[in-house]
Amino acid sequence: MKLKRYFQVTKPGIIFGNLISAAGGFLLAAQGPVDWLLLLATVAGLSLVVASGCAINNCIDQDIDAKMARTQKRVLVTGAMSTKAALTHGLVLGLAGFYTLWRWTNPLAFACVMFGFIIYVGVYSLYMKRNSVYGTLVGSLSGAVPPVAGYCAVTGRFDMGALILLVMFSLWQMPHSYAIAIFRFKDYEAAGIPVLPVVKGISKAKQQIVLYILAFAVATVMLVLGGYAGYGYLAVACATSLWWLKMALSGYRRETDDRAWARQVFFFSIITITSLSVMMALDGQTPKPGGRVVMTADAGSYR
Repeated sequence: MKLKRYFQVTKPGIIFGNLISAAGGFLLAAQGPVDWLLLLATVAGLSLVVASGCAINNCIDQDIDAKMARTQKRVLVTGAMSTKAALTHGLVLGLAGFYTLWRWTNPLAFACVMFGFIIYVGVYSLYMKRNSVYGTLVGSLSGAVPPVAGYCAVTGRFDMGALILLVMFSLWQMPHSYAIAIFRFKDYEAAGIPVLPVVKGISKAKQQIVLYILAFAVATVMLVLGGYAGYGYLAVACATSLWWLKMALSGYRRETDDRAWARQVFFFSIITITSLSVMMALDGQTPKPGGRVVMTADAGSYR
């Protein structure tokens, strides 16, 4: 089915995950009545841009995907869809998404999403992924954009709350991605992608996973200390972060099957960030005045 191919090339699982985090950031900032039209415009515009980035990424990564078992059945690798069709599809989705954000949100939200798109497509996909062990770190910035864009769509400013979200979601990306690289080690090795476990070994990656989870746990608490979230959120943040850390530390046991362990760490990372996104939406608070504003924009629609 032709429509199914156009759907698959956009990586719907990634779109859904970004949609949840964007809604979490939006509702964290939206204290009191929610502007549902603004929420719809934000998540719709963001989803279209993410879909665009994924489609274009598929075009860029065709040679790599052909060497990896988990990606060998992607539509561009199998020839079920042409590169020209996928690229055109991606560009149309991107234009539609950016227009939606420009027309119905605000310049700052638009700029956040543009930043994420440029990092993911221009910096990460075209260069860093293939050439540097720090590609994961650079790519984490684009992965952290959705909740920040959702937050900024409401507030029209990049303040301490937005900065905490950026740091928090960037830190989360690291153990999440390293876990994937461990249980898909052979794929990354075959494709010549310089991820940390392949370049510096699984033991080094395990150390980094533990350290990043610790840093992530601290960042999650900052939302409460800054007055942006309440004790319900704090309870969930502490419970999930500590359990995730316990799971990561279990990887140092002698009898550990590294692939099975990494898969568990990966799946629990999804539970962790989904739970926190939901709790941000349910237990957000208005911080006391005095937070330093880094960047401002008209919070109303940009027309």
